[in-house]
Amino acid sequence: MKIFNSYTNKLEEFVPRYKGKVNIYVCGPTVYSYIHIGNARPVIFFDTVRRYFEHRGYDVKFASNFTDVDDKIITKAIELEQTEKEVTDKFISAFLTDVEKVNSRTDYIQPRVTEYIDEIINYIQRLLDKGYAYQSGGDVYFRVTKIKDYGVLSNRNIDDLISGARIEVNSKKENPLDFTLWKDTDVGIKFDAPFGIGRPGWHTECVAMIEDIFGEEIDIHGGGSGLLFPHHENEIAQAKALHGHSVAKYWMHNGLLNISGGKMSKSEGKMILVKDLTIDPNVFRLFTLSTHYRSPINYTDEVLNSYDKEWDKILRVYKALFLKLDLNDMLYGNAKIDPDLLLIYKEFLKAMDADFNTPNAITAMQDLVKKSNQLLRSSAEFEVLLSAMKLFDNFFEVFGLKIDVSPLAKEDKETYLLWERARKEKDFDSADKYRNILQAKGII
Repeated sequence: MKIFNSYTNKLEEFVPRYKGKVNIYVCGPTVYSYIHIGNARPVIFFDTVRRYFEHRGYDVKFASNFTDVDDKIITKAIELEQTEKEVTDKFISAFLTDVEKVNSRTDYIQPRVTEYIDEIINYIQRLLDKGYAYQSGGDVYFRVTKIKDYGVLSNRNIDDLISGARIEVNSKKENPLDFTLWKDTDVGIKFDAPFGIGRPGWHTECVAMIEDIFGEEIDIHGGGSGLLFPHHENEIAQAKALHGHSVAKYWMHNGLLNISGGKMSKSEGKMILVKDLTIDPNVFRLFTLSTHYRSPINYTDEVLNSYDKEWDKILRVYKALFLKLDLNDMLYGNAKIDPDLLLIYKEFLKAMDADFNTPNAITAMQDLVKKSNQLLRSSAEFEVLLSAMKLFDNFFEVFGLKIDVSPLAKEDKETYLLWERARKEKDFDSADKYRNILQAKGII
């Protein structure tokens, strides 16, 4: 398996730190509002990454945080005349509902910043003790110039960054690039620390959580491309200061999901909220995964409608396989591997192993649709049909696609068989009667 490592800007062979185990951390939301479909892209993609590693037999430890301390949260709390916790509890619940709405899993480690204040304070204190941080009034800042290769993740030169930085009037910083670790504040939620009453800076939260949850450098750190600089760059700087590593062996970043050619923006009101999506989540997921994760996606109604039709093709052939096997009591029989099916599966694995190339993996699933239709028309052995259906099941599990099918009741199975017999015998009146019954029940 190969992964494009944002840290080295290279496609690299994936070698986990521990055989058979993968540790993954993905930056989660700042919970002050509902998420839009652009926010859902990393949710869907990294959920798929986790699913694929598990499909490959890895034991995956997956964590994604909630930032529940932030100026935007304080502003929202004041606006709603609520406490910050009331605001964040509401939007954490809403986020998890939206995660499930796009068929992503919620059974992962979900640390909140407010639960990790002691660990964050301890992390900052150690940076102070080692001289990588300094106190200025009630604030604490990180000395960026003490990290020699600062900017390597985002491919930026520190001298260029310094010369291009805006010099603050009466700045408390030694250098305009230095970032906040602890913020002195009189407004909103605050905590007591050796260096003053305040709240943590955004960039220390994730590294402190990763250190506590995983205890060491992890395998994969993920997030949207908008986090490359400064957030992930600053995470790496702190980890190098304390531990001499870059937080993760592999950094992965997904591209933007744009709407009608432009970036989604909460502040400009140019967005579609996940909670307002009315289309089948399978369709939205198929649309999202049909573009390589590092490339941008452009959302339009026309494009989404095309994936609606594509999903309908997949759905129809899968239901046809299921029904034929069910009618012949072969749903739980022994599968027989067909060479063409095996080749399709190998193409799927090849695509996913090539930096999670989900578009090519979906092409393999489309090949399975064509092959399954051929098998159904050619009256293939039931064992081969079962193999095709199980291959669909594998693809669906990795892609996070859900199909609601269940075996027919005995009465419905008898009605279906009577319908088939009536059609064969050209007893059209009886065939119409049985068809109407089956249609009313949604069977056909």
